[in-house]
Amino acid sequence: MSEPTVAEATESIYASLRADNADIDAHIATLKTAMTREGIKQAVFDPTRLAQNNRSGRKLMQAYFRQRGVSVRFSAS
Repeated sequence: MSEPTVAEATESIYASLRADNADIDAHIATLKTAMTREGIKQAVFDPTRLAQNNRSGRKLMQAYFRQRGVSVRFSAS
């Protein structure tokens, strides 16, 4: 079984966010590993796909991910 890509890990995080953050920490760890393997410094998320698509929700997400070693930015939609 191959290691998940950053895109696959990101999709898993979107699914977790829709499922009330189920297994979010495991998905963040997978994303962090994939980012390291692919040499990517920041994870990019589409704010329209977030459950809390407001400034407060985005800042909370960035802070939570930063505590787990993943820098997050949001794409312009």
